Amino acid sequence: MKAVHFGAGNIGRGFIGLLLSQAGYEVLFSDVNDSLVEQLKERKSYTVRLANEAQEAFHVSNVSAINGKQADDVAEAVAQADLVTTAVGVNILKHIAAGIAKGIELRLNRGAAPLPIIACENAIGGSTQLKEHVYSHLSADMREKADASIAFPDAAVDRIVPLQHHEDPLQVTVEPFYEWVIDESQMLEGFHRIEGVHYVKQLEPYIERKLFTVNTGHCSAAYLGYLHGFDTIQAAMANPQIAALVRHVMQETGSLLIKKHGFDQAQHDSYIDKILNRFLNPYLIDEVARVGRSPIRKLSANDRLVRPALQAYELGMKPAYLAMAMAAAFSFKDKEDPEAIQIQADLAAIGITQAITKYTTIPEDHPIHAMIKTQYEQFQQVEVS
Repeated sequence: MKAVHFGAGNIGRGFIGLLLSQAGYEVLFSDVNDSLVEQLKERKSYTVRLANEAQEAFHVSNVSAINGKQADDVAEAVAQADLVTTAVGVNILKHIAAGIAKGIELRLNRGAAPLPIIACENAIGGSTQLKEHVYSHLSADMREKADASIAFPDAAVDRIVPLQHHEDPLQVTVEPFYEWVIDESQMLEGFHRIEGVHYVKQLEPYIERKLFTVNTGHCSAAYLGYLHGFDTIQAAMANPQIAALVRHVMQETGSLLIKKHGFDQAQHDSYIDKILNRFLNPYLIDEVARVGRSPIRKLSANDRLVRPALQAYELGMKPAYLAMAMAAAFSFKDKEDPEAIQIQADLAAIGITQAITKYTTIPEDHPIHAMIKTQYEQFQQVEVS
């Protein structure tokens, strides 16, 4: 079996590529990093280490790579694949769509077998978004043919893979925990099940549980850690005050998830404890700058902060700690992050009131807007003093 995976970065190699290789796939990475592509083509293997006391190592073999800038190579790879996956970041999906579309045309013209295309991104409806981008490159006739044999099942993925530097550029370190959940109701009949993947008939409870607990908690730890001068998530979460605030944020989203999806309270409390312990993993060094990066995306209406806050409010809850986390995101001033720079420029130009609405879409007369603004102003007073 052949899998084409877009994105040969740490997550691509250390999570998706590892699992696919262990499940018996020959993995072909597509990436625009020339050096990475050449290394994978030459060596056809790499090492994944687990961030635990044993430092377990896995040798991943039967892999190669193509340059994502070579459109014909990408299209041919998709045309011959049994599976296509991505881990490029949801904002990059539109840039790989044309190559996938061209590959779909080739395989449809050749009468190839059905193909699942799965976006493994930190986003709700990642594969659905990818499908829209891909279909924008297909004719109406091709779209109709693709509907019958190309599936875009949404997925939820969870594994912490920090920024890292090794003497071996292909080696990658990942946390031991992982979860990959796929919506089987969006798969085509008779699909091949990937070993190590959990298939469910309703994905929304799982993807919201992950996004609103892991991702919401993680970015909250980053933004609060930044405000307190910490460089790593581990150091931030070792601070009792920050750890307590992050737990409060996750308890707010937990109340929403329990009420909306019917999760068991005790089981979800245990899930929160597990996530908090993952943030403290002493064998990982996860930088606050990495976890907090792209605050514009993280503050958007359908992402990890605004979406649960608005849903919680609609169900009669007061998301005070989520508002605090959003205020902390507006206070993130990493000078290496273009999105943080843009937010700070807007804060200087139009002020916090308009900036909140611009980035979160929450109107000025909404109670959550006032909560964010009040908390942001408190953060600024502390910073000045």
